[in-house]
Amino acid sequence: MPIATVNPTTGQTVRTFDALGPDGIEQCLADAEAAFAAYRTTSFADRAALLMRAAALLEEESEDVARTMTTEMGKPLGAARAEAAKCVKAMRWYAAHAEELLGDEQPAEADVRDSGASAVRAHYRPLGVVLAVMPWNFPLWQVVRFAAPALMAGNVGLLKHASNVPQTALYLGELFRRAGFPHGCFQTLLIESGAVERVLRDPRVAAATLTGSEPAGRAVASVAGDEVKKTVLELGGSDPFVVMPSADLARAAQTAVTARVQNNGQSCIAAKRFIVHTDVYEEFAERFTAGMAALRVGDPMEDGTDVGPLATEKGRADLEELVDDAVRHGAGVLCGGRRPAGFDRGWFYEPTILSDVTPAMRVDQEETFGPVATLYRVADLDEAVHRANHTPFGLSSNVWTRNDSDVERFVRDMQAGGIFINGMTASHPALPFGGVKRSGYGRELSGHGIREFCNITTVWRAAEHH
Repeated sequence: MPIATVNPTTGQTVRTFDALGPDGIEQCLADAEAAFAAYRTTSFADRAALLMRAAALLEEESEDVARTMTTEMGKPLGAARAEAAKCVKAMRWYAAHAEELLGDEQPAEADVRDSGASAVRAHYRPLGVVLAVMPWNFPLWQVVRFAAPALMAGNVGLLKHASNVPQTALYLGELFRRAGFPHGCFQTLLIESGAVERVLRDPRVAAATLTGSEPAGRAVASVAGDEVKKTVLELGGSDPFVVMPSADLARAAQTAVTARVQNNGQSCIAAKRFIVHTDVYEEFAERFTAGMAALRVGDPMEDGTDVGPLATEKGRADLEELVDDAVRHGAGVLCGGRRPAGFDRGWFYEPTILSDVTPAMRVDQEETFGPVATLYRVADLDEAVHRANHTPFGLSSNVWTRNDSDVERFVRDMQAGGIFINGMTASHPALPFGGVKRSGYGRELSGHGIREFCNITTVWRAAEHH
C-alpha cells in the first residue's frame, strides 16, 4: 500500500508521501538511542510539564486535527473532535498520575527481614526505545494511549503508523517536538510494512506495541520473540452484546446501535455479535432494526451524518464478501446489506443486521470491520455464555441484565478482557485495556499500561551486622 492520504468519501488521492529510506531510518534510530540516554534521567515533573504542553497544543489545534482524521479515514467529524478531546484528557491524566503509578513498591516488613535485608524495593525503570505499530481506525487515540504513558515512564517512541493516515502520523511526531520534548524522543517513521522487521530487529529498539490485525500481530510477535523483546498486542475483536430478559430493552437497543456503528463500525471493541435471550428476542430485534435503519449515511464532514464511508476500498470489499457469504448460506437481512443508493463515489455501506447466523457462515467466526451486526437467539444463560465465548477473539464484552446472579456468572465465565454491564464498552485512561485469546496480550492504559514498558528492578540492601 502506498503511503498516501486517499479520501474515502470521494476515493480521490489527496497527497502521497515518499517512504523513509535506509539512511533516514538509521538516523531516526540513532536519534532515538541518543535521546533515551538523557531523557531517561529526567524527573517526572519535567516530563509532566512537557506532556501538558503537548496536551495544550492538541487542544488548541483539535479542529484542524479532526478534519485531517476525517479526510484520511472517514469518521464523522463530531467523532473525530471527540477523539482529539479524549487524547488531551489522557495526556493530562498520565501527566498527573505517572509518578504515583510508578512509585517504588515495598514488600511486608516481615518478608524484608526474612530475606536478610535492611530494605527491599521494586523500582520501575524505562526499557528504552519502543516501536509502536499503529492502525488507522483511531489514528490519534491509538498512538496517544501508547505515547503518553511511554513518555511519562521515561521511554522514547518510534511510530510506524498505518500507510493511509500519513498526515495524522506526521502531526503526532511534530506535536511532541513542538511541545519541547528533546530531539529524538518521539519520531514518526514513514515506512512501508516491509521495513518494520528491520527496525524491530535493531538492537537499539527494546520493545514493541502493536494495535491491528491478527496477521500483523503474529508477524511482529514472531520477530520480537526471535529477538527476545517485549511486546504488547491489541488485535481484533468480535465482542458479544448479550441481552437477558431483565434488561432495559429500550436502553439496550439504543446503545446497541451506537455500539455497532461507532467509527463507522470500524472499531476492535465495537459490539458485533448480538446475543439475545429468546424471551426478549423479538422486541429487541424490532427496536435494534428500527434504530439501525434510521441512521443517516453520508459525508462525514456534514453535521447530522451518523455513518460515513469505510476507510478503504478493500475494507468495503471484505465486508461485502462476508455479508454475501452469510446470505448465500441462509442468513436473513433485517436491514441494509448493500451499498447505499445515490453514492457514486466513496466506500459507503449501509448499516446492516444479519439474523439466523450459523457456523456455516464466515461471519460467525470472522470479525466484521464495518457497520454489520450479527443477531443470535439463545434459550438460556448457559447458551448465552457459550455463544459469547464461541469465537477466537476475547477483547471486551457487553452484558445487559438487572439480575446480579447473571452478572456473577458472566464475570466468572466470559472469556474477554473486559465486561461492561448495562453500558457500552469504552476505553478510559484509568481502566486497563486489552484482550485474551486471539485478541492479543498485555494491557494498555491505567497503571498496568504504563508498567508494561518498564524494567521492574529489585533493589535489595543487606542488613547491617554489628
